[in-house]
Amino acid sequence: MDALKITGRKTLSGVISVSGSKNATLPIVTAALLSDGTSILRNAPELADVQTLCRVIEHAGAMTSRYDDELRIDGSRVDRPEAPYDWVRRMRASFLVLGPLLARFGHARVSLPGGCAIGARPVDQHLKAFKKMGAAIELDAGYVVASAPQGLQGAEIDFDMPTVGGTENVMLAASLARGTTIIRNAAREPEIADLAKALRSMGAKITGDGMSEIVIEGSSSLAPFDHRVMADRIEAGTYAVAGALVGHDLTVQGFEIASQQALIDVLEALGAQYRLGDGCLTLSKIEHGHPVEVVTGPFPEFPTDMQAQLMALMTQIEGVSSITETIFENRFMHVAELSRLGAEIAINGPVASVFGPRRLSGTAVMATDLRASASLVLAALAAEGETIIRRIYHLDRGYTDLEKKLQAVGACVERVEG
Repeated sequence: MDALKITGRKTLSGVISVSGSKNATLPIVTAALLSDGTSILRNAPELADVQTLCRVIEHAGAMTSRYDDELRIDGSRVDRPEAPYDWVRRMRASFLVLGPLLARFGHARVSLPGGCAIGARPVDQHLKAFKKMGAAIELDAGYVVASAPQGLQGAEIDFDMPTVGGTENVMLAASLARGTTIIRNAAREPEIADLAKALRSMGAKITGDGMSEIVIEGSSSLAPFDHRVMADRIEAGTYAVAGALVGHDLTVQGFEIASQQALIDVLEALGAQYRLGDGCLTLSKIEHGHPVEVVTGPFPEFPTDMQAQLMALMTQIEGVSSITETIFENRFMHVAELSRLGAEIAINGPVASVFGPRRLSGTAVMATDLRASASLVLAALAAEGETIIRRIYHLDRGYTDLEKKLQAVGACVERVEG
């Protein structure tokens, strides 16, 4: 099993480019199941999660091929509307095949999902929505068995809470349903809007994406898409934090300002000096920082997927900063590993208090989930000496060529056999 070896305290300078968005790519890949043809997804990141989802849809009969950053998905031979446990357990986003398969075939059998162990992320909102659209839902030996022999019918869906996966699954299914579907309390993340853009290119009629109410008028058929996926805002945010930690005029290329305001506000409050350009952010190490209090929440609030990375930066800021996690109850598992590096962090329920600045020293640590992995990389970049980060298969799920990109801007990092 591979590990990363990082020698810290190196100044990062130059340009680091952001790859396509993982969280936008995954639902758009499943959208290809709605069409009897070959869809093209450009700027598709070459990640373990994308590869896993390709295996899931190939099991259903789709054919996939990759040419550099171009992913082609042929849905013409899809004839097996199911997704087995062996694949879905590896990544919960695989559950997004349920909506397209149910809408296209009138029935589907999909395993309940797995993924990072960061707390309960139930799919009950997905299932309640499909029931309102006319589907019969049964749970059988860890599988969701859904049936709508007469096809799905548009309905008014009121989510109990904003759910990104639930919003995406319903958007996908509603695009092939009869009549009009209205999603209220919909997720507003930029990845939702990117999915809507891809679906509209297929002929779907969708309005309101990016707002809390989305309206989808169902179509009888959809064409393949040719879509360029948005840049990954979490990868961009991770490199921005790296710049605030150890950068000198580090430019993050692919930093989409409209989707990053919450992060920019926090960096500014911490004392970061930065420049915004056309799709880029340039910043340097924070020299005289100020503590902040941050609360995670659904977009446009501060993203939970940036919480761990921000915590690594807070260890170098004078005073007591805090993060209140409102999305996932188990998302402080990286704290123990940051403490091994010398961080001082106190946990009280959903609140993490970070005492800084603390001098970090390299040691052996272990990643517990995708974003925790990124926080350990960032802390290692700021630490004295050598850090070994094990279980980096988590990193490979969400960051394309991370060590190569960091090497190119001056980091001393290499992948080694664990």
